[in-house]
Amino acid sequence: MSELTTCYHCGLPIGQAVHFQAQVLGELRSFCCLGCQLVAETIVSSGLNSYYQQRSDKAINPNTLPKVLEDELALYDRPDVQQEFVARQESALSVCLLVEGITCAACGWLIERHLRSLVGVYEARLNLSNHRLYLRWEPHQHSLSNLIAELRRIGYVAYPYQPDQATERMAYENRRALRQIGVAGLLWMQVMMASMATWPEFNLDLSVGMDRILRWTALILTTPIVFYCCADFFRGAVRDLRTSHLSMDVSVSLAIAGAYIAGLWSSISGQGELYVDTVGMFALLLLTGRYLERRARERTAEATTQLVKLLPASCLKLDEQGLTQRVLLTEVQVGDRILVPPGNLIPVDGRIIQGQSCVDESLLTGEYLPLARQAGDSVTAGTLNIESPLTLNVEALGNHTRLSAIVQLLERAQSEKPKLAEIADRVAQWFLISMLCIAAIVGLIWWQLDSSRVLWIVLALLVATCPCALSLATPMALTTATGTLHRLGLLITRGHVLEGLNRIDTLVLDKTGTLTEGRLTLESIQPLAGLNQAQCLALASALEQHSEHPIARAFGQSHEAAHQVQSYPGFGLQGMAGNQVLRIGQPQFAAALYGRNPPEPPTQQGLYLLLANPQGPLAWFLLEDSLRPEASELIHQCKQQGWTPILLSGDRSPRVQEVAQSLGITQAEGNLPPSAKLAYVQRLQAQGHRVLMLGDGVNDAPVLAAADISVAMGSGADLAKITADMVLLSNHLSRLPQAFKIAQKTRRIIIENILWACAYNAVVLPFAALGWITPLWAALGMSLSSLLVVLNALRLSRLPDVPRSSP
Repeated sequence: MSELTTCYHCGLPIGQAVHFQAQVLGELRSFCCLGCQLVAETIVSSGLNSYYQQRSDKAINPNTLPKVLEDELALYDRPDVQQEFVARQESALSVCLLVEGITCAACGWLIERHLRSLVGVYEARLNLSNHRLYLRWEPHQHSLSNLIAELRRIGYVAYPYQPDQATERMAYENRRALRQIGVAGLLWMQVMMASMATWPEFNLDLSVGMDRILRWTALILTTPIVFYCCADFFRGAVRDLRTSHLSMDVSVSLAIAGAYIAGLWSSISGQGELYVDTVGMFALLLLTGRYLERRARERTAEATTQLVKLLPASCLKLDEQGLTQRVLLTEVQVGDRILVPPGNLIPVDGRIIQGQSCVDESLLTGEYLPLARQAGDSVTAGTLNIESPLTLNVEALGNHTRLSAIVQLLERAQSEKPKLAEIADRVAQWFLISMLCIAAIVGLIWWQLDSSRVLWIVLALLVATCPCALSLATPMALTTATGTLHRLGLLITRGHVLEGLNRIDTLVLDKTGTLTEGRLTLESIQPLAGLNQAQCLALASALEQHSEHPIARAFGQSHEAAHQVQSYPGFGLQGMAGNQVLRIGQPQFAAALYGRNPPEPPTQQGLYLLLANPQGPLAWFLLEDSLRPEASELIHQCKQQGWTPILLSGDRSPRVQEVAQSLGITQAEGNLPPSAKLAYVQRLQAQGHRVLMLGDGVNDAPVLAAADISVAMGSGADLAKITADMVLLSNHLSRLPQAFKIAQKTRRIIIENILWACAYNAVVLPFAALGWITPLWAALGMSLSSLLVVLNALRLSRLPDVPRSSP
């Protein structure tokens, strides 16, 4: 678009009837809204108009940012609230703010220059990498709410940054793990060069002095790897020995410690081979594998934190005189009265004592249409009030809300460990016990035969049978498969998907946002009077553009003007267009305007709205939550694999059965809360079925966690994505059949890798026990075994072909 048709500040298109202009850089500029115009005028009046010369990207439209009320900002000025994030430095105060809306370096320049120009602001530093703003100011000159409001005036939303301790701890552990991997990799390469020079196979004919220097150099470079990079292995081994539970940490620690002690002895005595390079190789490969596992586990640990962010931090509390006061949510008690304005999230479970409105419960129930609520009805924390203010009596808070009940269902489902994982733990325990017992027996035998060879033979045995290839079997396959699936728009977050897909026999699907687009679209218009479709649409759009209801978005913008528009929650709208009164909404509501029964809709399927004036009905409007175009192909491919599709939805409308019939799904149920969905899936599992769940909402999170394998839509709720085993980032259902093929191939390759690792250990074990393999060849054999595992995993980088056919 040209500059004449886009906003100079944010770059959004400018409507034909919109005229917002201001002088910037000596020219008259056009803006899309009053917000952008006021931000630009503030920047210019502050003498910072060179911001527009320095910026590399358009700013964010201030109207799309979260609205901050004055009384909400005033909460930041309370001393008890400031204790959490404001520090006092002599006579000044300091705070760290998180700033939203930053798009380029010029934003940082503008923020710092504007704040520093204020009297009493001593310091303003913005970190562009994490959008954190450090402020130090004189409290007698400015309040914190005033400084945040100043940022709002130039188009940025800011709020105090309060780091979550668990999140900070995980970030610290990730940084530490990456440092360990980097140190191990860097030092291992140096150790390899030093130790290889001492190998007899290279026949370098080193002098005694040079040989000793190289040995000590390799040992010194290996020491940080052992005591820093491998410290977690030793701590884990000590913990396991104390609890009488063996894990791979014990075997890995013995191999690393044995190789290091042998290297120390070789460096001191100047005799024997030097095998400290094995330590670096172990550390690099094993640390990389563990880091990948850590990242997958963290997605689950963040689930509760993401869900808590759904609720607002404050609310409007009503006193006995009916006056409102903005208070923190933690200050509200059961029995209090609160006011929830339209457009706000409901912060508590409560009962409506005054007002009527429509409440959007799609995040929790899957119901895609907002439901009418009036005095006496119950509402749930985390839902959205759409149209009119509601006065609530608080009935449940915090951990006692329905939102928290969903979290508890989620945690209970996640705590149930798969039987396959339990079996794998027991097998691994016996495998390690067997290897350690064999090493001890071999050591005792060789102590009787030739005590001078005991150390090297036991070390070769431990190195040769070290589960390095076994440890790489799953992480390497997962890493390669993850990259391949990411190209398809699918992210695997848990490894059990790869072994479980072949046993799936039931596909459970959500409707809204999964099989459907999750938004209403205008499918057809049927005029009933003398107007054509375009004229009917113009009149309906003129009314609907005054509403915040999701239905209004289906009608688009109108060039017609309507006034005196009134909303009747749960029924429709009434207003004046030109010189005529119009109503649009439920048929009975619209027909009441002309005093007769409404005409019969064209069909009984879909959501029909009636447009009418005092003379009679004008038009039917059919709205549909349209199916995704790939839905039928997905169902067909799943049936081809022998899976039984089942549709479970929180939607109460007849649309559930309509969708099921159109896709050929014979089992479908609607009006199901999260607990009922979870119970349904658990009944299937109790009957011996293996369930794959596909969903997108917070209400699907417990079921996604309980299902044998789960897939979340990329456009769905954060909690659903974190809970799921796979996330469909692209939202294209056609990618799933191809992704299933890749996941099945990944499972086969993991099994091949594990079988190879076990076969290698079985073959090399007797040779090492007989002393026919030196630690050098044991290390080389282990490296080749690991390399074979890696090469086999790289086969997953090829995309499989999935034949498409019509159902």
